[in-house]
Amino acid sequence: MNLVNYISIIAVPFVIFFIVCYGISEKIKVFDTFLDGCKEGINTVIKIFPTLIALFLAINALRNSGILELISNILSPILNKLTIPSEILPLILIRPISGSGATAVAMDIMENYGVDTIIRNNCFYDYGFHRNNFIYNSSLYKCY
Repeated sequence: MNLVNYISIIAVPFVIFFIVCYGISEKIKVFDTFLDGCKEGINTVIKIFPTLIALFLAINALRNSGILELISNILSPILNKLTIPSEILPLILIRPISGSGATAVAMDIMENYGVDTIIRNNCFYDYGFHRNNFIYNSSLYKCY
């Protein structure tokens, strides 16, 4: 265990040191390149932010209007047979459509039910938040 802790402590500084040394050896202006990357990151956040706000509002509107609860009540017998908590139904429905929407739903689930609940701990990753595992996990695993 001590070796793992030691490696985790030195990993990030080592990577930064390696990148700086490589940049210097290739005669690249490392700090200027770093600043350019920061600017691109900020531009990406600015472009994505309105979409995330709209998704949060839409999900809250659906939740507050009762539509998600109605759909959840209709599908709850099927979900119970599949041992899927009905609370994560919005995540299951939105995940194939939109990754950003799934992020918004996931944040909403954690806000409403907490981060240490069985809904989040046992089922969250199995039923939709991880993009590549949705169909695989939904077809193979049960949520207990």
